[in-house]
Amino acid sequence: MAPHRQLFLVVGLLLCACCGSGTAADVVQAECLKVSTSEFAGTVKDTIDAVQQVASILSQFANAFGDFRLSNAISDCLDLLEFSSDELSWSLSATQNPKGKDNSTGNLSSDLRTWLSAALVNQDTCTDGFDGTSSIVKSLVSSGLSQVTSLVQSLLTQVHAVKSYESSSTQKTYFPSWVKSKDRKLIQANGVSADVVVAADGTGNFTNVMDAVLAAPDYSMKRYVIYIKKGVYKENVEIKKKKWNLMMIGDGMDATIISGNRSFIDGWTTFRSATFAVSGRGFIARDLTIENTAGPEKHQAVALRSDSDLSVFYRCGFYGYQDTLYTHTMRQFFRECRITGTVDFIFGDGTVVFQNCQILAKKGLPNQKNTITAQGRKDPNEPSGFSIQFCNISADSDLVASVNGTSTYLGRPWKLYSRTIIMQSFISNVVRPEGWLEWNGDFALDTLFYGEYMNYGPGAGLGKRVSWPGYRQFNDTGVAKNYTVAQFIEGNLWLPSTGVAYTAGLGV
Repeated sequence: MAPHRQLFLVVGLLLCACCGSGTAADVVQAECLKVSTSEFAGTVKDTIDAVQQVASILSQFANAFGDFRLSNAISDCLDLLEFSSDELSWSLSATQNPKGKDNSTGNLSSDLRTWLSAALVNQDTCTDGFDGTSSIVKSLVSSGLSQVTSLVQSLLTQVHAVKSYESSSTQKTYFPSWVKSKDRKLIQANGVSADVVVAADGTGNFTNVMDAVLAAPDYSMKRYVIYIKKGVYKENVEIKKKKWNLMMIGDGMDATIISGNRSFIDGWTTFRSATFAVSGRGFIARDLTIENTAGPEKHQAVALRSDSDLSVFYRCGFYGYQDTLYTHTMRQFFRECRITGTVDFIFGDGTVVFQNCQILAKKGLPNQKNTITAQGRKDPNEPSGFSIQFCNISADSDLVASVNGTSTYLGRPWKLYSRTIIMQSFISNVVRPEGWLEWNGDFALDTLFYGEYMNYGPGAGLGKRVSWPGYRQFNDTGVAKNYTVAQFIEGNLWLPSTGVAYTAGLGV
C-alpha cells in the first residue's frame, strides 16, 4: 500500500481495552463506546465533512493577502484542520478494526479520547491565530469552526472513560508493533547507531537539522535516528505529521542547541512562532536544547511546540520567556528536562507528565507576573492536563539576582476546564503563598481542576493557598494515582519501548 494511505490505516491495538468475544463492532460498542459503532462512525464522517468545508473556504484566501500575520493565520488554520481530519480518520478506523497494526498505546478508549481532544482544540488554535488581524476571514469561517467544535464535543461524550492499566512488579510489558527488540533500549545505549548525522562544521551528512528531517522517510514504522553534533543551529525546524518515529540525539543539553527568535510582535502567530515544531507521532528527543531568544518584550515566542502523540523529551532544555513550551495536543512525556520562562511558559492542551524536571521562572518585563502553567482544557470530557511530579520549581539566576523580583504563580486557567496537578515536587519561595493566579476575574474558578499533593520546600505551604472551588489539596493517594505516568498517559503501554527511565506510580 502506498505510504500516504497509512494515515488512514486502522490503529494498532496489541493490548486492547476493548478485548472480548463477539464481533469487533460488538466489542468496541460494549467496551469503548456509549453508542453503536455505526452511530459513532456517522458522526465522525459528518465532522470530517464539516472540517473539509471550512478548509475549502479558507483555501480560497491562501496567499491572497499581503498581510504577513493574516497569511500566517490562514496557513495555521489549514494545517490545523488537516490535523483534525487525520485525527478523526484515525478514530474512525480504530473503531472499525480494533486489532489493526499501528503505534498506538493499545488502549482504544485512551486513543480515541486523545485524538478527539486534539481535534477539538485545533479549532480554537485556528481562531486564536487571527488575533491582531482586522480581516473578515475569521468571521467567514467562525460558524463552520463552531460546528466542528460542537460535533467533536458530541463525539467525546460517546466514548467511555479510560480503563487504566495499574503499575505492578508483575505486570507484563507490551510493546507497540513497530518496536523491534533491538530498538527497545535504544535511548539507553551508549552508542546509538544514527541513520544520519548533522554537523555545523560539515563533518556529517547535513549542516542543518531541517535538511535531515526532510530526508527522513515518511510514515516510517521503525525508528529513524538523527544525531546532531554539538553546535548552535540557528534555524526553525518543523517535523510535519507524515514524519513518524523520528529520534533526535544531541551531544548534551548545553552542547547541541537549536535556536530561533520568532515572536508574536514580529508578526508570527503563537502557533507558528515555534523554533522547533513536531507533529509526527512517536517523536523522541534526547540531550539537546531548543530555545527562543526573542526576549520578554516580544511577548509570545515559543521554543518547542509539540502535537506529537506518544512523544518523549529526555534530558532536553527548553529556554524562552513567554510561551516557551507549547504542549499543544496529544500524549507527551518529559523527563530530566530544564524549562525556563515567564508568562504561561508551559501551556497547551496536551496530556502531559513532567518528571524530574527543573522548572525555572525568569525575570520578565516590569510589573509582569510570572505564571508557570496555562493549561488549555476546554471540555470536561477531554483527558488532557498537566501532571508535574518529582520536579524542582525555582527561580532562574536572573530572577534570583533581581532586586524587586517578580510575582510567580504555579498557573492560571487559560480555558474553562484547565487542569494542572503538582505533586511530590520541590517548590521554592519564588512561588507566591497563594500559589495560583486568576485569568480574568472569576473565569473558570469553579470549573478548573488544580491540585497539589505532597510537595515540599518553602513555597509549598498550603496555609495561604487560593480558596477557589476548583482548587484541591490531595490527601488521598487514590486520587493522586490518577495523575501518574501509568494512569494519566497510559505510560506502561508505550514508554518501555523508548527505553527512557520513568516512575510509573507515586514511587512510594
